Amino acid sequence: MLEQMNENKSTFDLTSRSAFSNENDTFTSRSFAALLAKNNVPASHKRIADNYLIIKKVFKFQACMSRISNVEKSLLEKYDFNILEFTTMKQMYDELALLQKWSSSEDENLRADSDNILLIRVKELKFLEASRYASVSNEIYNGYKALEQYLKEISKFQTVQTLRTFNF
Repeated sequence: MLEQMNENKSTFDLTSRSAFSNENDTFTSRSFAALLAKNNVPASHKRIADNYLIIKKVFKFQACMSRISNVEKSLLEKYDFNILEFTTMKQMYDELALLQKWSSSEDENLRADSDNILLIRVKELKFLEASRYASVSNEIYNGYKALEQYLKEISKFQTVQTLRTFNF
């Protein structure tokens, strides 16, 4: 009886796959980013994502992008956020969910800080892409992948057909 149960058991591993992933994938950043993108995404986040994808398609970040300034770094530290190079995927998912929540807050300063933090994160992502991720030294700190996937998910320019219209 026990042998028959072992033969019939499912091979689906709940800890390594999501409902959005196929058999070859482990739990992907795309899965969680898709869930975040299905929330009520603020218009400011969509605008930032659209700008990011258009600039990425047109310029491909070949120009050297500057690092974040000390003022921007202090804003991240104010809310106890690491710089993007030292952010894990889980930290980035939590941060994105928090930024979405703050964007719909009654407090105007919190809303402004939320938008500024997302702009800082996009600036960091542009720098990492321009430097070809050379400053990311550890595979654990891959929060930049979660951020990039989130931006793709919420942008209206995410589809291949839409991006083809921008070929120059």
